[in-house]
Amino acid sequence: MAAKPSIPKGTRDFSPVEMAKRNYIFNTIRDVYHLYGFQQIETPAMEMLSTLMGKYGEEGDKLLFKIQNSGDYFSGLTDEELLSRNAAKLASKFCEKGLRYDLTVPFARYVVMHRDEITFPFKRYQIQPVWRADRPQKGRYREFYQCDADVVGSDSLLNEVELMQIVDTVFTRFGIRVCIKINNRKILTGIAEIIGEADKIVDITVAIDKLDKIGLDNVNAELKEKGISDEAIAKLQPIILLSGTNEEKLATLKEVLAGSEIGQKGVKESEFILKTLSAFGLKNELELDLTLARGLNYYTGAIFEVKALDVQIGSITGGGRYDNLTGVFGMAGVSGVGISFGADRIFDVLNQLDLYPKKAVNSTQLLFINFGEKEAAFSLNVLAQVRAEGIRAEIFPDSSKMKKQMGYANAKNIPFVALVGENEMNENKVTLKNMETGEQTLVSAEELIQTLKK
Repeated sequence: MAAKPSIPKGTRDFSPVEMAKRNYIFNTIRDVYHLYGFQQIETPAMEMLSTLMGKYGEEGDKLLFKIQNSGDYFSGLTDEELLSRNAAKLASKFCEKGLRYDLTVPFARYVVMHRDEITFPFKRYQIQPVWRADRPQKGRYREFYQCDADVVGSDSLLNEVELMQIVDTVFTRFGIRVCIKINNRKILTGIAEIIGEADKIVDITVAIDKLDKIGLDNVNAELKEKGISDEAIAKLQPIILLSGTNEEKLATLKEVLAGSEIGQKGVKESEFILKTLSAFGLKNELELDLTLARGLNYYTGAIFEVKALDVQIGSITGGGRYDNLTGVFGMAGVSGVGISFGADRIFDVLNQLDLYPKKAVNSTQLLFINFGEKEAAFSLNVLAQVRAEGIRAEIFPDSSKMKKQMGYANAKNIPFVALVGENEMNENKVTLKNMETGEQTLVSAEELIQTLKK
């Protein structure tokens, strides 16, 4: 008996209807990126492990999918190394490549390799899949698409402002109500200084970033486990649970971080971004959230995250400023800032809220019923005229029973059907049937095109 086929956990197949929905997401995001002057690039699914390792923190490194070398990967290994059963060490010998974890690190590698071809500031976008060896659960997949936009070669905070405008525009077009959360790694660094734990900034941000998922008590337990003192944890509580308007939070932070130069710089940057955006009147909520840490090590300035207000799901967009990412590839002094839309989570949100426009899901607009050889030949001529006008149309390939052909139209949600028999051919016309109302009209090819264009 043949084995039942399956796919890896955390991956999904997508039907034609689902792909139509996904393309609506990609095209909407792509259109907005173009509005703001971003250009598209692509990078390989595989990167050298040396490119990926050490860029995402210890936890991120564990989630990298490693690709086993081809050929005799045991050559060069001693019996002692094999018997040690040290998975991490053996993987480094067996694997030179890995699937990309995100699009930002490959982009940094791209910038360094193509620096002589790039005009700075370089505004690029990328819509491609990424892979993470995570535990699959609702809203969390092992293979998923990211839709990134980054600007490198500019320190200006206007880049942050424009990226937030892009986020606001995209979700407004989707009809999804969101809260855009903003913080700054410099503020978090300043907080670590003020509570006397400056050297524990990575541990603090990784723990704080889990607040929504595991709750305050578990965050505090993790902080204690990392060697942060009870006194420091106590000082941290009122800061990460700070409430009030954005202006009130900024005013409090100016006082709390008075003794931290880097903290004050973070407050000043956040204030500029929030004030500038408030002048534009965004359609969505904008919140300064000190619990937002985005645990990735490469962020150095402003950080962003977007949460859907009407659906319980993790963040659907994120990003931030990274001043030193290209430095690890030998190109120091290039600042960058970017955002990433989580297409798979946006797909789930749009499904739950039923926000897809009908025209995005209905692929074929018109189906010609096939009554036989002569009728099909006539239909093909009209079909060519219809397609020339940009109308999506098809003909049923077989002269099957009418019931089967109509069932095909219903199954594909095709809104119009064209019927061509002896009478229609004699008058050089077709009978157009509206599948929703059942109304039938005898029309010429020109009238058919006009009706469908409406």
